Amino acid sequence: MQDVAVCIPAKDEADRIAATVKAAQELPGADLVVVIDDGSSDGTGRVAREAGARVVRHSRNRGKGAAMESGAEAVRLLDEGREQPRHLLFLDADLAETARDAAPLVEPVRSGEADMTIAVFSTTVKLGGHGFVVRLSRDGIRRATGWEATAPLNGQRCLTRAAFDAALPLAAGFGVETALTIDLLRAGFRVTEVEVPLAHRATGTDWRSQLHRARQFRDVARALAVREPAVAGGLERLRGSRP
Repeated sequence: MQDVAVCIPAKDEADRIAATVKAAQELPGADLVVVIDDGSSDGTGRVAREAGARVVRHSRNRGKGAAMESGAEAVRLLDEGREQPRHLLFLDADLAETARDAAPLVEPVRSGEADMTIAVFSTTVKLGGHGFVVRLSRDGIRRATGWEATAPLNGQRCLTRAAFDAALPLAAGFGVETALTIDLLRAGFRVTEVEVPLAHRATGTDWRSQLHRARQFRDVARALAVREPAVAGGLERLRGSRP
């Protein structure tokens, strides 16, 4: 059954994107791989196209949430005429050969057991100490929904088209995973985590890595700020008091 579209947001991943695309093409039921080149300067889009992917290019970096939306919209256009829309499997660009092991994420969605699956990596990678961002996301999801996430920031996710559309517009930047989980759970969709043997590039400890974590913290905090019950209620009251 050819019912899965793999969407791969990518920025400056020319060294790994070909391996990731080729591995994704091996996934059972995946007949479409879309790479969203989010303003790369290293030829990521060209390499992805040569590897067999459809490529959507942003002329400037717009962030992960926007890249996911662009990829899903490309799939929607290619789904025209199909009886059923494809499921959407989002994978990171740096998974390389391990992307072929993402199949367990699809099965619960395909069988109707879940509306969204989230990967929990069985292969432990030292991520350079960004646990404080994970805790921020996990605690926020628990407060907002009561659900305890093991890997709240993991970007490897499979969704039905209906679930994805229900979450639009997606949160900006690196807040997208946290917001997506909260929004779908609050809307009554079924979310489950699945252990998979995937692995990607570890985050380092140099200044660029520290800057990445700071941006991640900022985006997750912003996504939570508008979804926390107390904050959201306050915003609604403010809107209601406007003339």
